[in-house]
Amino acid sequence: MKTTGNTVFISGGSAGIGFAIAEKLNEAGNKVIINGRSEERLQKALKELNGSFGIQGDLSIASERVRIAKELQSKYPELNMIINNAGAAFMNDLSDNGNNVAEKAYQEMNTNYISVIDFSALLLPQLLKQEDAAIVNISSIAAYRGNKYLPTYSASKAALHSYTQGLRDTFADNTKLNVYEVYPPLVNTEFSAEIGGANGIPASEVADELFAALEINQFEVPVGDTKAIHALVNPIIENATH
Repeated sequence: MKTTGNTVFISGGSAGIGFAIAEKLNEAGNKVIINGRSEERLQKALKELNGSFGIQGDLSIASERVRIAKELQSKYPELNMIINNAGAAFMNDLSDNGNNVAEKAYQEMNTNYISVIDFSALLLPQLLKQEDAAIVNISSIAAYRGNKYLPTYSASKAALHSYTQGLRDTFADNTKLNVYEVYPPLVNTEFSAEIGGANGIPASEVADELFAALEINQFEVPVGDTKAIHALVNPIIENATH
């Protein structure tokens, strides 16, 4: 996959991992379009991304996904990469009957999984017109193992992981479309502050690993602590019947 001259849409690109990826790709000579729910935060991010563009909207809402997809198709017909990064996560104590665990799980599954499927489907016809295209899904180390703090978030990322594998298999014979999955560990962002994000790796490390993977068409992109788990698990998965 080329790493310059792309037109890239990044959901949740106004902060955290998404912003770090936007910075990296912008500096490398790509046309970057970032998305965020907050117009104020979006404009602040764009001031730091010289020459980049923004589309405000909440991709967890179906009508917003359609609107954003139509804007991309109209304004950026050369779009050849989408990075599905926007996410939702909640501390979710399954033992607390008053915690409304199902509602939190619904929001996570809708944002982290259903929205990615729908948005990718909306833009697939446009991507398939390009000579070199990619879908990049930002997954998580949590896709491999749930825990008592983020059990339903982990489940949503496991679902995203399974979908990404299926999407990659679906287009395995199409040499023009590549499907990447990035597995960050704990990352020091505002998004992860509630779960001790200050102890995590910098978001720039995730961006650097993705960029390096694009250069060599490495579709599985474990980052930091995820590399050890991925090295153990992935060979078994790859040898399993698809």
